[in-house]
Amino acid sequence: MRVHVADHPLIAHKLTYLRDKRTDTPTFRRLADELVTLLAYEATREVRVSPFEIETPVATTTGIHLASPKPLVVPILRAGLGMLDGMMRMLPTAEVGFLGLVRNEETLEAHTYANRLPEDLDKRQCYVLDPMLATGGTLIAAIQYLVERGADDITAITLLSAPEGIERVQAELAHIDLPVTLVTGAIDERLNEHGYIVPGLGDAGDRLYGVV
Repeated sequence: MRVHVADHPLIAHKLTYLRDKRTDTPTFRRLADELVTLLAYEATREVRVSPFEIETPVATTTGIHLASPKPLVVPILRAGLGMLDGMMRMLPTAEVGFLGLVRNEETLEAHTYANRLPEDLDKRQCYVLDPMLATGGTLIAAIQYLVERGADDITAITLLSAPEGIERVQAELAHIDLPVTLVTGAIDERLNEHGYIVPGLGDAGDRLYGVV
């Protein structure tokens, strides 16, 4: 898995306020949306395109448009929903699928509880949205599921990542012979004994939606 940390002052600026426990839910939601748009710009550098002939007011020229099949954006429920608008702002013609995964707080393993994806993902580029890469269990399960459906190029976008989670994802997906990329806003120090990222930003789902 290739890891790209989007090192940019605006990303660091927005992350600072996302981390701050005083940031209220409406502000947190807005900042997350803005941050995802910046991360999406980095994540889509290798999106597949096809040549497309157009006429300008002056002459005929060749540009590009998204290739078929269109990319699929996959937010991980529920917290990934808070990243969807920011991603679709950059890829408005992409299709959207949903994958529900929940982490068992005792085993820290991810379990699927919902799936709204196309049956066939043959030759599809997929963009997985999940605010936090902590233990890595959720991302591993999501990527394996997409690979089984036929996806052949997967990019995960996270606001924050933990080094332990990155190492685990790399180890458990080493056998997958297709491009897998992680684009993240920052790699934090570590995980604590409860599997939360330190310094992190807390529970992204609760802070996005204001409910437990």
